[in-house]
Amino acid sequence: MFQHLCVRRLLITAGLAVALPFGAQAAEQDDQGPIRVGILHSLSGTMAISESTLKDEMLMLIEQQNEAGGLLGRQLEPVVMDPNSDWSLYAEQARDMLTGDDRVDVIFGNWTSASRKAVLPVVEELNGLLFYPVQYEGEESSENIFYTGAAPNQQAIPAVDYLMDQGVERWALLGTDYVYPRTTNKILEAYLKEHGVADEDIMVNYTPFGFSDWQSIVSRVSDFGSQGRKTAVISTINGDANVPFYNELSNQGISASDIPVVAFSVGEQELSGIDTAPLVGHMAAWNYFMSVDSDANYDFIDNWVAYTGNDEAVTNDPMEAHYIGFNMWLQAVESAGTPAVDAVKDAIIGVTVPNLSGGASTMMPNHHITKPVMIGEIQDDGQFSVVWRSPSAVAGDAWSDYLPESQNLISDWRAPLRCGRFNVESMTCEDGQGAD
Repeated sequence: MFQHLCVRRLLITAGLAVALPFGAQAAEQDDQGPIRVGILHSLSGTMAISESTLKDEMLMLIEQQNEAGGLLGRQLEPVVMDPNSDWSLYAEQARDMLTGDDRVDVIFGNWTSASRKAVLPVVEELNGLLFYPVQYEGEESSENIFYTGAAPNQQAIPAVDYLMDQGVERWALLGTDYVYPRTTNKILEAYLKEHGVADEDIMVNYTPFGFSDWQSIVSRVSDFGSQGRKTAVISTINGDANVPFYNELSNQGISASDIPVVAFSVGEQELSGIDTAPLVGHMAAWNYFMSVDSDANYDFIDNWVAYTGNDEAVTNDPMEAHYIGFNMWLQAVESAGTPAVDAVKDAIIGVTVPNLSGGASTMMPNHHITKPVMIGEIQDDGQFSVVWRSPSAVAGDAWSDYLPESQNLISDWRAPLRCGRFNVESMTCEDGQGAD
């Protein structure tokens, strides 16, 4: 177990890095030493409520792989850093991971799109690999990033379709003030208007990270929903601001039968800090829920409970995304016969691995994966009951069909195209990276 291993701490200017070595040590990274896996998740600050669990999961997956013999006959060595929910520190620490004495072969990390945007130019400049496990806004493509979380067409759009089928006519789009909520809501506004929703039937509001004073905003939502037409909240509120938001809904007596909330950033981990009894019936849209009935899921939950030593430990969607991404990376390294970045980038396209819901996920040429889409209702035990599931896995789109600036774009990182912004109308590869 990790607690019985020698712990080596590296103090760097950007923060504290902890390398947990397995097996033989080597001063330089070579084909005889360990294969180093970077883990870049906030363990402090506003995002720790969500990200610290992903760090622990990655340590579990690495430990399991080492117990099974490692990779290419070598042990995996995790290198853990804490960017403290500071987007600039994500970039600094990613650079340290890719250039320091404990240079890593791959990074698993980030949660917010703001942190991913900060890391993107670093991994491109230094030719690193980042596996990003959280739902995001799309409008981006990088040869050095693999997006294992949901794109908008794998979460946001199906959620709106589901609510429309339930008769919702008015829409309150509430988000944290950064790139993911703003771009996702830009896509959703365009989608809603394409389906005949008027401007006056869309309310949009953004709040800072860690926001806690929800009384007036929830009151506005209540007024917005009191016009005699069915109203729903689409929530892209992120991090620990969710706890006071849901508490205020309860304080003001807003139930799911009045104004249902569908969240894109609230899962089992976030609900573990909330009295969920008043929230029964509110929803979340994800690609995995802990309550999914499959042998693979039960095995994963059992392993997680045993690893944490906590019978109440919960799993969630970003954990499944890391599980899928890690196994895809393992398979690509095995296939390539090396953890070298360029070889892995070529080998991973088309790789298919089991997911936790009883099916499989495939890495597509646009560096997104196929995933089922699910909508779950909050139960009084903090779990979700799946009320809708897509009939088959959905391939993620890097570029939205609903924004004029991206509707003609595709991404394909296979040779000979190797283009993240290929315009199918002009048949040219465009420069640039999309939304800021």
